[in-house]
Amino acid sequence: MTHPSLLLSSSFTYDVFISFRGIDTRNTFTGNLYNSLDQKGIHTFLDEEEIQKGEEITPSLRQAIQQSRIFIVVFSNNYASSTFCLNELAVILECSNTHGRLLLPVFYDVDPSQVRHQGGAYGEALKKHDERFSDDKDKVQKWRDALCQAANVSGWHFQNG
Repeated sequence: MTHPSLLLSSSFTYDVFISFRGIDTRNTFTGNLYNSLDQKGIHTFLDEEEIQKGEEITPSLRQAIQQSRIFIVVFSNNYASSTFCLNELAVILECSNTHGRLLLPVFYDVDPSQVRHQGGAYGEALKKHDERFSDDKDKVQKWRDALCQAANVSGWHFQNG
């Protein structure tokens, strides 16, 4: 049998790019997912440096997204509260739509409809973003559209326990 990493195109720097909210899943689900992929020889990008401290994604992170074949987005309770995660998601969707890259959403202890319709914690976070970026409504609308689009992709729903 062919090794999984050999099935992936060599024209990409990374086989998989994982987008996640560190405080929610870094030491649990996302860390375990990364380790599992790594053990199978799948070259995976995981932001271990906590680049998320700023709001805008760096050119090097944008390049990592553009050079990844598959995107796994781990939607968790606090994902939408991070403008960094929302900017990252918008770039991922742009790349996925433009270049036909595979997007795999994971709904970690959050209902997919909450992401799709921006209810619960997602609605609260976006309301705060609306207030904070009242002079740039297009930015927040882009994030809303990205969340809705990503949540409409068939994915996995995990709940604690």
